Amino acid sequence: MYCSCGRENILAKGCCAACYTLRRQDRERFGGLRESVLERDGYACRSCGASGRDKRSIIVHHRVPGKSLLHLMISLCPACHARLHRTKAVLSEMPPMLLKLWRERHPRGHEQMAFQFTSATPAAVPIPLFEA
Repeated sequence: MYCSCGRENILAKGCCAACYTLRRQDRERFGGLRESVLERDGYACRSCGASGRDKRSIIVHHRVPGKSLLHLMISLCPACHARLHRTKAVLSEMPPMLLKLWRERHPRGHEQMAFQFTSATPAAVPIPLFEA
């Protein structure tokens, strides 16, 4: 007897340990909608377009924490998901979708897209040190 993923060792309900855990987590954390979100988004990150090697390498992000509704969940790669949650201030350019999600997550966050290094006035006025 084999799991639907092809593994031979069956744990419970016709699934191997990994698939059983994913299904249990899907019901508990995503209301059974994780697979639907991944299919809708083509198993790829909606921010940068990176495709997952398998469906476990793409993360389903809740736009509203705790609300498992199809229109409030989005597929992200681990890198974009980490940038979204761990970035406290935007100091570099982000893809538009990730920036929109970041603003939802950090409504009062500081956003500075670029530093202004040029000045309208000279930084210093040359002063002769010795008389010629």
